[in-house]
Amino acid sequence: MASPTLLAPAPYRWRWAALFVILAAEVMDLLDSLITNVAAPTIRAELGGDASLIQWLGAGYTLAMAVGLVTGGRLGDLYGRKRMFVVGVLGFVIGSLLCGLAVSPEMLVGARVLQGLFGAVMLPQGLGMIKEMFSPKEMAVAFGAFGPIMGLSAVGGPVLAGWLVDADLFGTGWRMIFLINLPLGLIALAGAVRLLPESRPEQAARLDLVGVGLVSTAAALLIYPLVQGRELGWPVWTFASMAASVAIFVVFGRHESRRHRAGGDPLVLPTLFRKRAFTGGLVAGLVFFSALTGFSLVFTLYAQLGLGYSPLKSGLAGLPQAVGTVIGFVVAGAGLTARFGRRLLQAGAMIMAVGVAGFGLTIHAVGVGVTPWQTAPALAVAGAGMGLLMAPFFDLVLAGVDQEETGSASGTLTAIQQLGAALGTAVLGTLFFDLLGGGRTFGAAMQITVGVEVGLLVLTFVLGFLLPMRAREEEAGG
Repeated sequence: MASPTLLAPAPYRWRWAALFVILAAEVMDLLDSLITNVAAPTIRAELGGDASLIQWLGAGYTLAMAVGLVTGGRLGDLYGRKRMFVVGVLGFVIGSLLCGLAVSPEMLVGARVLQGLFGAVMLPQGLGMIKEMFSPKEMAVAFGAFGPIMGLSAVGGPVLAGWLVDADLFGTGWRMIFLINLPLGLIALAGAVRLLPESRPEQAARLDLVGVGLVSTAAALLIYPLVQGRELGWPVWTFASMAASVAIFVVFGRHESRRHRAGGDPLVLPTLFRKRAFTGGLVAGLVFFSALTGFSLVFTLYAQLGLGYSPLKSGLAGLPQAVGTVIGFVVAGAGLTARFGRRLLQAGAMIMAVGVAGFGLTIHAVGVGVTPWQTAPALAVAGAGMGLLMAPFFDLVLAGVDQEETGSASGTLTAIQQLGAALGTAVLGTLFFDLLGGGRTFGAAMQITVGVEVGLLVLTFVLGFLLPMRAREEEAGG
């Protein structure tokens, strides 16, 4: 049985210090996926550009991350996980610096794409090294550290972004939300060089460059017209591009099947799609993460552009949802996930739908004078539902996956999460701007978008029936 010689037979002695380095990289990614929504209106006011700039700040990052994650883990197998982690952190820091120095919308979006690509190189290596550094008993503790980090980032990210924009430290304004990555990234970089072990599997997979090109092209052909179509008046080529995207995804699937039959190393194992839990989970994840990220963007736009909130007040207005999410995670972790499984996920979807609907009813009843205190109860309920939904999600989707398929399945599921974020930013952002362009008020546009959001959450509930009842049960016929 092949294993990295450096780590056998005992766990790596610097493992807990190394875990801190990996968590620092996770924090950079989590913050950068959250903070631009709060700063986007201010960025557009200074740099110019059309409304699609606001969408591209998020979609460019998450789309690049989604495409890059498909191959990021394989790069670690080929060239070594420590080496690729260092490359990823360094590239992420350089991308952050370029974001902070951007002088045009095009330069900023390009730098965001660069961040996403290098983030996709960085993140899979950390997860792989944790599995190698820790004993099975310690691994639960190591992975358990990610929950609080995600929760704290969700709570603090938007507030931090709003404070940094309003504080205008050293005259940097919104640029500080990117420049703050420099000290954090340099600490992670120094720690990685000093503390992380180097290892790679003895039999490394070959990189499927054709597959990379196909999936990248298909994703770009889908997201680009969704974001730009409204600004251009929806010309024929936008619909042709989306149709071509579907066709290329089909070609990608066939290519992966042929490569697998020929004994090659596909990016995504075709056998995964014969498992109902996994395929259903991918669709449910695409819908849910589209709803989650799209709502976050539109909420910020409504708060700042419609209600006139400052960036800091906008971040604080969303705090109840973040706190509710942490509470939902904690409650789910108190034995509910193992006991209720799929039912907990579906209950979370409906609780979140009730909270979002309550938010829509609140802004309808109060109008433009609505305050953060008035929207807080509904947003807290929505957050709690989100935490309950997300707690069992990944375990349920991966329940029927065989051991040899776990790596491919995990990478694909994470990529779908990021693609859903890009899709939600494109679709719900475009819907919101379309409604405003059609003469709707901010309040009316937000209420209609809330209706679509509720529909997506109900659809997530329905798709939940495709998942196994509990994470440790194999799906029937899988």
